[in-house]
Amino acid sequence: MEQQPFPLKRRRGIYLLPNLFTTAALFAGFYAVTAAMNHRYELAAVAIFIAMILDGLDGRVARLTNTQSAFGAEYDSMADMISFGAAPALVMYVWALAGLGKFGWVAAFVHTAGAALRLARFNTQIATADKRYFQGLPSPSAAAILAGFIWFCEHHGIGVEPMRYIALSLATATGLLMVSNFRYYSFKDIDLRGRVPFLWAILIMLVFALIFTNPPLMLFLMFTTYAVSGPVFTLVRRKKMRSERRA
Repeated sequence: MEQQPFPLKRRRGIYLLPNLFTTAALFAGFYAVTAAMNHRYELAAVAIFIAMILDGLDGRVARLTNTQSAFGAEYDSMADMISFGAAPALVMYVWALAGLGKFGWVAAFVHTAGAALRLARFNTQIATADKRYFQGLPSPSAAAILAGFIWFCEHHGIGVEPMRYIALSLATATGLLMVSNFRYYSFKDIDLRGRVPFLWAILIMLVFALIFTNPPLMLFLMFTTYAVSGPVFTLVRRKKMRSERRA
């Protein structure tokens, strides 16, 4: 009687390439906190923007190489919580909010908690949500507003004292916008591999040129405009729906 071969053991492990980008984004967020503790605030703000770039690459690399996994999705959420929740809140607290006492750490906590709730809601609704829109301000955009503000002030030598209450308002507003029901365009329906008119290439070149004229100011303005677009889009959409119902 022939013996049956032993069943092959299922190979366990993780995909290395996309998780390398996630780990690099996590490191950038952690480095931002350590830089702020050493009073290198401009470097801390730049590190948060680097984390944003790396966070945008890990998912695309996973899709291009067909290496998506449940582990990668969970790891990405954990890294986002550090890089875009805790890191910008702590950098902002050390830079400006610590001088405001209880109000300062409450504002920093609002941003951190908002990022945690935003990520948890996103993960539970990922299968049913409309891919074209985000519900609530994405945590990387919220982090970019705080980092851009710090970078702008440090780059132009603006003192911290007159900016404390603006920093307080920004940290609170970003935290609340992340858990709001405002809809934000996700840009996920843009086909990056398809053909586009030559005019688009010129416009993209001009946008890059505009950003590099003053990166701190332009990035802060761009992400602040995106944050405002959510309430505006939602209110216009609701007004349009009401007029259609009346008609």
